Amino acid sequence: MRYLAKISYDGSKYKGYQKQPNTKTIQGELERVLNVINHTFVNVHGSGRTDAGVHAFGQMIHFDLIVDMNEKEVKKAMNSLLSPDIYVRAVTIVNDDFHARFDVRKKEYIYQLNMGEYDPIQKDYVYQYNQELDVKAINKAMMYLKGEHNFRSFTKVDEEKESYVRNIYEAKIQKDGNFLIFTFIGNGFMRYMVRNLVGTLIEVGEGKRKPQEIDEILKAEDRKMAGKTAPACGLYLKAVSYE
Repeated sequence: MRYLAKISYDGSKYKGYQKQPNTKTIQGELERVLNVINHTFVNVHGSGRTDAGVHAFGQMIHFDLIVDMNEKEVKKAMNSLLSPDIYVRAVTIVNDDFHARFDVRKKEYIYQLNMGEYDPIQKDYVYQYNQELDVKAINKAMMYLKGEHNFRSFTKVDEEKESYVRNIYEAKIQKDGNFLIFTFIGNGFMRYMVRNLVGTLIEVGEGKRKPQEIDEILKAEDRKMAGKTAPACGLYLKAVSYE
């Protein structure tokens, strides 16, 4: 039987989502637990990878079990075996042809930044930028990101894709005291894409770039034209949506 699960995790404790030999990862921990429950190997498929240090409120995974268990039993069993850094929020039985990655219609990422005084408690969960930024300028720049564009300028340098075109449905920034929350909703995101977007937008907020330069960077399709990659600690996969 195939199950779909929504999970949250503290990415600061793992070397990313994707399993790697002799390395603690989210996928590796999930498979370890499910192997115990299923009494045989279970392959976990995620909606996408998150890098080392990146967190999730709503990562989605699917897996197949041969044991006869309902949704509540699977959720309880997984949470009883997982470390406190990973939590299964919901489990649903789905059709056998469902795929957590290929059936995705929309993803939402948020990025959190602290413009105020350095906070050692939150250093693994909020980017401690600790300087003021021009939020109005950043908001203007984010308007250029909406819609369908080629985002090659904002991907990993050696990231080879058949297509770099993605559709950003929403891009906005919210100020809450000294904190900034960047929100990006789209039909898909490539590796480092959100962090590269944030890093470039920070340069707009610093006055090093004008908001309209975002349009020029998109058209250039050249990673060298965009800004630095923002640290992983502030990034969260908030939600994944299916039809």
